[in-house]
Amino acid sequence: MSTASESRQQKVIDELKGFIRKVLSDPTVAARSMEIAREHKHMREARDQIAREISAQTIVRIPEEHSDADEIFLDIIEEVLEDEDALY
Repeated sequence: MSTASESRQQKVIDELKGFIRKVLSDPTVAARSMEIAREHKHMREARDQIAREISAQTIVRIPEEHSDADEIFLDIIEEVLEDEDALY
């Protein structure tokens, strides 16, 4: 693996660790993030709207230019929403 690739992977890991730390320090983050996602999932540009609302209403900050870690977080939110829809 190249040094640039390893460096990028380490950056993503570090960002995800910071995010997990925030979620563990404030247990309302996960629940509120999912509430926001449910409210906006059918909107146009839902992913960007969800990111903006999560940034505005929780301690998690997702910049307009999403990092790889931000994209992973948003992917997981979408997967959870799909799992919820499959249950009903």
